[in-house]
Amino acid sequence: MPPDDVFNRCVRCGLCLPTCPTYVETMVETSSPRGRIALIKSVAEGQLDLLSSGFMHQMSECLDCRACEAVCPSGVEYGKLLEPARTQINRALEQQRGPIKNFVRHVLLHVLFGNLVVMRLVSRLLWFVQRSGLQTFAQKSGLARLFGMEKMIDLAPRMSDTFFVARDQRWDAKGAKKATVFLHGGCIMATAFAEIDFATVRVLQRAGCEVLAPAAQGCCGAITVHAGDMDAGRELAKRNIEAFEQSGADYYIINAAGCGSTLKEYGHLFHEDPQWHARAVRFAAKVRDITEFLDDIGIDEHLGRIDATVTYQEPCHLVHAQRISQAPRNLLRKIPGLTLVEMNESSLCCGSAGIYNLTQPEMSQRLMERKAKNAVETGASCCATANPGCQLQVQAGLRREGSAMTVRHIIELLDESYRIVDAGGAAGA
Repeated sequence: MPPDDVFNRCVRCGLCLPTCPTYVETMVETSSPRGRIALIKSVAEGQLDLLSSGFMHQMSECLDCRACEAVCPSGVEYGKLLEPARTQINRALEQQRGPIKNFVRHVLLHVLFGNLVVMRLVSRLLWFVQRSGLQTFAQKSGLARLFGMEKMIDLAPRMSDTFFVARDQRWDAKGAKKATVFLHGGCIMATAFAEIDFATVRVLQRAGCEVLAPAAQGCCGAITVHAGDMDAGRELAKRNIEAFEQSGADYYIINAAGCGSTLKEYGHLFHEDPQWHARAVRFAAKVRDITEFLDDIGIDEHLGRIDATVTYQEPCHLVHAQRISQAPRNLLRKIPGLTLVEMNESSLCCGSAGIYNLTQPEMSQRLMERKAKNAVETGASCCATANPGCQLQVQAGLRREGSAMTVRHIIELLDESYRIVDAGGAAGA
């Protein structure tokens, strides 16, 4: 556990309370950041059992959205308290879960998310289930409800017809080259949102970038790290660091906010390993979210007109963990005809938080419904975001609200605007 000075940095001022999704929903002190810090300190001092039900519940119920960090006047790095606590719980539970549960956990965290080939195979199977009519049959026949899979099916992403597979491709910049970038294809992005990866390539080319997709890349490790398996997270991190070092690229580009925050914090993963820590810090300094990068280097502003009213859902790991708020809005405002309207509580977590919607379905649904209602109240026809988990969660919430509002990644909107021009449409004024 961390030293006392880390705990004592929290002065219990309460500024974090109105930003914490679980506290806002429950109004329970232990469901707040300062309440959870007090619990972690109690465990560290031996006053509370690590495996007590109350402690484990609070460590699991926290979304790790980092909203508290963004407003904390004392600079408490809450995430660096939460994740070690989860790691200790995970290690202690390994002795109690038994071989079958530990094996299932190992398969999910190490085999599925740790291996892009396996991820693609599973995703292709899901693609077949969705396209063959088996999923529709399970829903209409009541089988999904019978086996308790109705909500899971509702939240499951629809697999793309063509996956984005990194095979050492290189795409030339259009016009004068500004930079060579390494594109992180991702896990879910590459299978369920492959069209966003392909759109990212095209938009980067228009911005004057040579784009590389090295085959050596892997999962960012976000799921394993948030689950408390730091060892698995470090192995995945090493793979990506080495792939970037060997690529010769100037920047490492990510189009999923959750992945980006993990990649930028690789240095923390190796704080006890001096050699890898130095490499991880150098790597993290080159990681850029796609919206952050494009806003910085500038885009081709020869954009086609899109007449639409759009609202923006801020991914937690973009606005809170990476402190990127204006760049996505700046890009949206560049699209001719597009009107951006702000939603209430735009930075409050939507309840996705990795696999939180599976591990904490009740709280996740409450936050999802809250976000969907806020989006609908704007009157917008489209909700833009910059993270796949948010996209799935908000889409599910809007369906339950009976809303026809679409949810799209910012890069999709930019790419559509460019394609309007390429197809002969007039560029907006």
